[in-house]
Amino acid sequence: MAHMTPTVKAKCHTIIHSASTSAGVVGAGLAQVPLSDNAVITPIQLAMIIALGNVFGIDISESSAKASLASLSAATIGRTISQVLIGWLPIAGNIINASTATTLTEGIGWMIAKDFSRRAAENAAAHMA
Repeated sequence: MAHMTPTVKAKCHTIIHSASTSAGVVGAGLAQVPLSDNAVITPIQLAMIIALGNVFGIDISESSAKASLASLSAATIGRTISQVLIGWLPIAGNIINASTATTLTEGIGWMIAKDFSRRAAENAAAHMA
C-alpha cells in the first residue's frame, strides 16, 4: 500500500468520519423500522466512496461506487442481521444499530481509501515508466 500524505489522510479522515457519523445518526433514528435505514445509509456510503475517489484523483461513477459497496456486502448483511435481531428494542436497539452503522461505514471507508491509495500509486508509477 502506498503511504498517504498527512494532507490526504486528513481529507480521508474528514470524509469517512462525516459519513460514519451520518450513518450512525440514521441508524439510531430508524432502528425500530427494520431495513428502513438501508435506503438512507447506502447513498451516504456511495457519496463517501465518490468523495474518496476525488481525493486520490480517481473518477468514480455512481455505478462503480455501487460495485465497490456491493463487494463489501458482508458488512451490509451483518448490519441487517443486527438490526432485525435487536434493532426493535427501544434505546438498546438504537444504540446498537447506530454503533453498527457507524463502525461498518468507517471500516468500508478506510478499506476503500487504502485501495484508492494503492491504485493512485500504481497509476503514478505506470505514468513514470
